[in-house]
Amino acid sequence: MAVYKIFPLQDSTLYSRYPSMNTGIDAILEISNLNPSTVSTPVVARSLIQFDQTEINSIIDTLNTGSTAISSSLKAFISNAEGIVMQSDLYAYPVSGSWNNGSGEFLDNPQTTNGVSWEFRSNLDSNPWTTESFSENVTGSFITASPGGGTWYTASSDPNLTLEVSQSFNLRTKKDINLNVTDIVKTWYSSSKSIAGTYTNIENNGFLLKWSDSLEFDSNLAIQPNMQFYSVDTNTIYPPQLEIKWRDFTYETGSLSVINTPDLFVAIDNNQGIFYNESINKFRLNIRPEFPVRTFQTSSLYTTNYALPSSSYYAIKDLDTNEFIIDFDTEFTQISCDESGSYFIVYMNGLEPERYYEILIQTTVNGNTIVKDDQYYFKVVNG
Repeated sequence: MAVYKIFPLQDSTLYSRYPSMNTGIDAILEISNLNPSTVSTPVVARSLIQFDQTEINSIIDTLNTGSTAISSSLKAFISNAEGIVMQSDLYAYPVSGSWNNGSGEFLDNPQTTNGVSWEFRSNLDSNPWTTESFSENVTGSFITASPGGGTWYTASSDPNLTLEVSQSFNLRTKKDINLNVTDIVKTWYSSSKSIAGTYTNIENNGFLLKWSDSLEFDSNLAIQPNMQFYSVDTNTIYPPQLEIKWRDFTYETGSLSVINTPDLFVAIDNNQGIFYNESINKFRLNIRPEFPVRTFQTSSLYTTNYALPSSSYYAIKDLDTNEFIIDFDTEFTQISCDESGSYFIVYMNGLEPERYYEILIQTTVNGNTIVKDDQYYFKVVNG
């Protein structure tokens, strides 16, 4: 029931058409294969996104007590999509070698060259991307007219790990990126901690996102996929994120009775309404029947707390956009219980500050699935 979101340390787009141009603070990340009439060869854009390894380690070491029983997803949110008229496969790989974010934007005049570009890792005429004699399990992809474009790992020496992940898009699919990068994150963690094994030599230099080799540098005018995503420098609420999830569900009801009627009332305790973005909050649930059975007794039935069934989950929505920030998940948002009642923990650091959120509760009682949406609001603010 634990979900933690990390925002990028740095990101940038590499453009084959502008081999030394840096776009490190541009609000958009682009992945494309285009055939403009003004040039004789196709032009390609790839994106780089890196997350802080120290923060990844802190989550695993501190919050999940060193266990790599995690699930990790790379997410990026669409700004504009064109030319996705047939199945188009987008790939993500761990980058081989360090790079520098820079401070450029697309088509700066004069052009900014103080950071990563199609041709260079660091800045103009400094530390070019390798284009030949690659190390084991490392490759690059380009045409002779456009050498560069990054280098990346395609595999590790551990056959049980998948370092090449992909997502398919077509005309009517949702265009947001949601890639399972669990093995890549585990590999980075193992490398950073020098854990004995066969895959400890791949350090975190971020992800490279590109179209499949069959789509890139294709001169067919019918094949021009172009997807643009919000970068970490966007002024929207949609920067890329690395979502790390793990299961810490426990269920011990003690002397509490489990609610057995679908007509239930749910109140949320420990909700002070405003939380700093570094807060970790345990929300407790007060559960009782909405229409308790009439009995003769000296205490109020409304003060008796019940436990939710084990098949209960929480979700969090952005109150303005009505989008699920954390959706119901049968593995990672399952509501726990102890002798005091049902509860769940929210890590506020993964929520955009200065915004209002709403909590939803889903449970199944006697074959009925109930979603409680009763204005359980809170706000996250900058700490």
